[in-house]
Amino acid sequence: MYAMLTALAALWGAASGLLVPRAAYRFSVEPEETWRDTCPEGHALTGALGGWLGSARCAACAEAVPVTTATAAGSGAEGGGTGEPVGTAGDTAAGPKDADPDPAPDPGDAPGDADAVRAVRYAPGVLVPVVTALACGVLAAAVGPRPELAVWLLLAPVGVLLAAIDRRVHRLPDQLTLPAAGAVTALLGVAALLPAHAGNWVSGLLGGAALGGFYFLLFLINPNGMGFGDVKLALSLGVALGWYGWTVLFVGGFAGFLLGAVYGFGLMVLKRAGRKTGIPFGPFMITGALIGILLGGLAA
Repeated sequence: MYAMLTALAALWGAASGLLVPRAAYRFSVEPEETWRDTCPEGHALTGALGGWLGSARCAACAEAVPVTTATAAGSGAEGGGTGEPVGTAGDTAAGPKDADPDPAPDPGDAPGDADAVRAVRYAPGVLVPVVTALACGVLAAAVGPRPELAVWLLLAPVGVLLAAIDRRVHRLPDQLTLPAAGAVTALLGVAALLPAHAGNWVSGLLGGAALGGFYFLLFLINPNGMGFGDVKLALSLGVALGWYGWTVLFVGGFAGFLLGAVYGFGLMVLKRAGRKTGIPFGPFMITGALIGILLGGLAA
């Protein structure tokens, strides 16, 4: 049963992860700019929910590329990814407008196919579904058939999306962080009413207040080092971690800080950053929360 549950969760993660690259591309703008509604070539993004759902390929660009160019050079697999965290956390915008304006072709692409690949795909499309599938799979394996698993599986793609946006433009949009905090609170409230759950809703609420308050204090102490977007993200992560108790809350919160510190120290050792260079903290917060939830699920 556990093996089937894990496989189904991984399939869900892969399927939902396919929708993340387009949303990440649209959200990855500076604070003063509106969300993108066209591909880099200016073609309107169409699809469900006003163009927010769909693949990261532009059909209009594909029609503009001669078929013989792609077929003569050979076909390539999609490539690219979201896993290169850099910049300051939160709502500050210290990074480039688009970290992936010209994604490189995969090793499988022939040289002559590079222009065709660039013209069609405007955001990386392979690593994100893989990461989302892995996250959902390990969550299912750790938590098992408990009601809260559905909550974690619904929030996992949102976490990957937030991490992708933050590492590109050092921003955590309110349009994602605030609904996520409300959703995790409401959904865990429902899970607490179902049998076989392994957490405590009141503990989750207190965890959200505690972690959010702690990040807010850090923001007040050093606004340049901690963005307010991280404070809002901490609310939802605190509720999720607090569901399994204070020990899990501490472990998940500390893991995020530890991962961020190790990454920053590594950049300084490699002389790719200085003491005042900012990094996006959102991906590390989310990874730390994942670690905490996995430990909480296994221990429950």
